[in-house]
Amino acid sequence: MLTGLSGRVERWRKAAGRATAVPFTIRCGILFTGLLALGVAWPAELLASPRFMSVALGLVIWPALAPRGRGGTAAALTAIAGWLIDTTGYGSPVELWRVLALAALLYLAHTLTALAAVLPYDAMVSFEVPALWLGRALLVVLISAVVIVLALGLTADLGGDAFQLATLVGLVAATAVTMVLARIAHRE
Repeated sequence: MLTGLSGRVERWRKAAGRATAVPFTIRCGILFTGLLALGVAWPAELLASPRFMSVALGLVIWPALAPRGRGGTAAALTAIAGWLIDTTGYGSPVELWRVLALAALLYLAHTLTALAAVLPYDAMVSFEVPALWLGRALLVVLISAVVIVLALGLTADLGGDAFQLATLVGLVAATAVTMVLARIAHRE
């Protein structure tokens, strides 16, 4: 067991020695967005706890160090659990800015983790590559935020049975499209 652990530490040390600026910056972005997501989602009382923060930091550092694994999922689920604990357990109100910020940060962490997963530590990459990647991601975040705000405005105006029926039809349509796309992808 010690041999396996020392071998893993040695591989990480070599990888850190060969790391270039762009992959390192992307991994720092994963860590930064993960920390911000935890800060937005979790209650301040728990964030102040050293015991909790050590576990949370470990879960946020995980996808930055090993983006190809399940660390991104663990970090996202940690933020979502914090949101649920804060809103249900601590009775915090659901505020639009927190919902939008958490969704944006989780999406940015996810997309940065996906980029880091295909980018080796020692890749020689122009800064234009992650800049274009982040530009597209920020455009998606902006469009999504505008659509959410508009949809929330419509829900206040429409309401009632017709709106509930339209919501159910939309969910069924989204599920059907997802199933069709999954089947098409599975066939190829």
